[in-house]
Amino acid sequence: MLIGLTLGRYFALRFARTVLGVFITVFALVYTLDFVELLRRAGDAEGASAGLMAQLSLYRTPAVAEGVLPFAVLFGSMAALLQLSRKLELVVARAAGISAWQFLQPGLFVALALGAFTVGIYNPVSAMMKQRSTEIEAKIFAKSTKASSGKDLWIRQKGLDGGAIIRAETAIEGTTTLAGVTVFTFDDAGLFVSQIIAARASLHDGYWELSDARVLTAESPPEAFGTYLIASTLDPGQVRQRFTPPESVPFWQLPDTIARTERAGLDATRYRLQYDVLWARPVLFVAMVLVAATVSLRFFRFGGVGKLVLGGVAAGFALYVARQVMEGLGASGIVAAPVAAWFPAVVGSLLGTLTLLYQEDG
Repeated sequence: MLIGLTLGRYFALRFARTVLGVFITVFALVYTLDFVELLRRAGDAEGASAGLMAQLSLYRTPAVAEGVLPFAVLFGSMAALLQLSRKLELVVARAAGISAWQFLQPGLFVALALGAFTVGIYNPVSAMMKQRSTEIEAKIFAKSTKASSGKDLWIRQKGLDGGAIIRAETAIEGTTTLAGVTVFTFDDAGLFVSQIIAARASLHDGYWELSDARVLTAESPPEAFGTYLIASTLDPGQVRQRFTPPESVPFWQLPDTIARTERAGLDATRYRLQYDVLWARPVLFVAMVLVAATVSLRFFRFGGVGKLVLGGVAAGFALYVARQVMEGLGASGIVAAPVAAWFPAVVGSLLGTLTLLYQEDG
């Protein structure tokens, strides 16, 4: 039986308000920490003003905050149910003949709606903002000596002129462009030839194009070049795939990305897994609401609420760990991508339902 419209709207607003409150709090915390870190990295970077760092942090934060959405649903649902229980509103609802399954319906609806919104709208926006942030970082930090994030990229290649090792501070996602580049070249015998420092490097068919390059060798003084070319046998498609993590591809572009990757003869498992993970997100949010309900419906006068809340937090983290393990197995190809994506959400929902059946219906 469905709950009444007025009461259902009231419960739904309570769920939505607390979930959004938790998410906004986490979003603000992530933004503040990231902004402080960017100010530290800015150092001597030319044009790195506080306003620009604030804008860059705003572009970066949505993608990071997206990872805590399940916990926002879990903690927000727990907070909403505990508030309703503390104010005896759930007691009144039960006295009116409304079961736990009925007053959980608004929360489950909010979870499904929020999951659909984050997949269809929030994820594409955050992915595009993340790509934009990498472009800004590449422009600002390419020539800075203090801006390294500690996550340098390393590429080893063989070309017509010998081997080369390429280090880059930043890769612009969705492209074959690197920023903050240092190249160490070697001859066919493996002996060091030169060191090349460039602001940017773009991979084309058969060669790297370096911009604002400075070449250092043991036999001659440093030379500066506006453009410098290095032969390469790397495939631009493979490099582009490596530089574009699945999390940076908007949901609506994932099918085309999967098709292009497979047409190029490359492994699209990571993109398929991300696509299935996003499809499973609304069900994962439902699982979080059910887990929250198993530990939040106890009457306050019976005591022991604190232990139940800690149990709910532990259950949420256990579900998170299971999800990470399954995604790791799916990304490595050990488990099929649909199984890896849907297993945590489905199992979490079933376990939450089973626990509620035991608690409510014996």
